[in-house]
Amino acid sequence: MTTIIAEVGSVHDGSFGNALKLIDMAAECGADAVKFQTHIASAETLRNAPMPPYFKGEPRFEYFNRTGFQLDQWKALKAYADKSGLEFLSSPFSAEAVDLLEEIGIGRYKIPSGEVTNLPMLDRIGQTGKPVLLSSGMSSWAEMDAAVATLLRHHDQLCVMQCTSAYPCPNEAVGLNVLAEMRQRWNLPVGYSDHTLDNHAIFAAVALGATVVEKHMTFSRRMYGSDAPHSAEPDQFIELVKGVRAIDSMLAHPLDKSDVTPFQSMKQIFQKSVVSLCDIPAGTVIEPAMVGIKKPGDGIPAAKLGDVIGSRANKTIPADCVLMPGDISWKP
Repeated sequence: MTTIIAEVGSVHDGSFGNALKLIDMAAECGADAVKFQTHIASAETLRNAPMPPYFKGEPRFEYFNRTGFQLDQWKALKAYADKSGLEFLSSPFSAEAVDLLEEIGIGRYKIPSGEVTNLPMLDRIGQTGKPVLLSSGMSSWAEMDAAVATLLRHHDQLCVMQCTSAYPCPNEAVGLNVLAEMRQRWNLPVGYSDHTLDNHAIFAAVALGATVVEKHMTFSRRMYGSDAPHSAEPDQFIELVKGVRAIDSMLAHPLDKSDVTPFQSMKQIFQKSVVSLCDIPAGTVIEPAMVGIKKPGDGIPAAKLGDVIGSRANKTIPADCVLMPGDISWKP
């Protein structure tokens, strides 16, 4: 079954209460995991680092510093998620953040797109021996190759996730083709991290074999911050879960098109048989004008019409009757 991650990111805007309620919302919507971002401003960014084009609300250093949590708060959030039946995840953005997440006992790491080339941090994460979700967001094949190789030096518990670092991401930039290319390139499980505004890309990715999917979640797209405007509100996330679970069920129950047993009653109703168009006396050699094709489909199949013509009637066949195999002596 596909793992569905509700990405909280920084939607909480530094409010511990909001973070708890977002965990509640993720559980109520049916997610399997809830994911935060662990930012330690002094460890990951200079004060004059540029802001991304989609969020100009405040300088990055001040934003990360203001919205970050303390160790005891991170412990409490993980405990709350555990109690809610959700896997607790958080993306680290520095080696110090990895150390913090190790202290709270995180069970799996999600490496965000911007950290793919941070090989020293990836090496540190690999050393923990814990499973890893690796996002591909803004990286080339060569950069991804280096990241995958770094992690595989430690273990093979790795899922590589297609992602496009655009906020929001247009359909034309989703890159569903990359899922198959990743699977072929590394022979690893693949996933998909979504930044589109609807659920279509998630559904397509699951149908194409994504084992993990992730989407940003928010109380409202009107909230302040870098993540909320391109995140899913509760009603949309509920529909996302319903859709993914429906696709999971479809994929878990493949059909054997050689087995038509489940359709026997339908075949009799909707398919057609060879029928008599007139009275056919016993012993008569059947001519084309004597037979036709009509419902129901419980007699000689319509596909056998050519074999019926030229055969001999074993008994008198009244007009408008379905021909049964024993009604005729089949021509050699």
